[in-house]
Amino acid sequence: MIEWRNWEGLVPYETALAAMEARVAAIARGEAGEAVWLLEHPPIYTAGTSAKPADLTDPARFPVYTAGRGGQYTYHGPGQRVVYAMLDLNTRGRDVRRFVAALEAWVIATLAEFGVTGETREGRVGVWVTRPDKPPMPDGTMREDKIAAIGVKLRRWVSFHGLSINVEPDLEHFSGIVPCGIREHGVTSLVDLGLPVTMADVDLALRRSFDRVFSETDEKPAATSAL
Repeated sequence: MIEWRNWEGLVPYETALAAMEARVAAIARGEAGEAVWLLEHPPIYTAGTSAKPADLTDPARFPVYTAGRGGQYTYHGPGQRVVYAMLDLNTRGRDVRRFVAALEAWVIATLAEFGVTGETREGRVGVWVTRPDKPPMPDGTMREDKIAAIGVKLRRWVSFHGLSINVEPDLEHFSGIVPCGIREHGVTSLVDLGLPVTMADVDLALRRSFDRVFSETDEKPAATSAL
């Protein structure tokens, strides 16, 4: 059984990270079950293992943390649902790429409950939406905005960190970084897309879609990759 926990209020990043580290260690020792935590952070920037210093364009704006997860710079703040997924890939298949694809599929299934078509792109981790309401790119292609970021870390094949979905954050807060190192595209949120969606709505959609997505991926043969 997976423990689902909604953290109240704005959770300091250090508090969540320490709790997550302890839970992952307990899962790896067989002393605790898998967990999915849903929370919000105060405004912060976090740097993944591939973060480039030049992509932090306003370092004095918000606290900056080295996250240890994969990926580059991202923003967390009020109005964004952060999902920390502590899952045991020893039982779900030791395949990092498949796990990341499952997280993306989970986001896409969640967005679909609100009539939003989320998409993935080759070479870009995360979930994107096309913006036909915006002027096209200089080359004539349709603009795309990122609505969800994904960054994970594995320890003894137990995952932590996870994903974030923009529900109604202050999108201007993203201007202090180059989100995920991608300059040519923007960011959006469910409310920015014109949907009166609440955090509680998103939490229910995440719960409903989780079992469906992960039961499908768990049934597929697993390929073991080195870690």
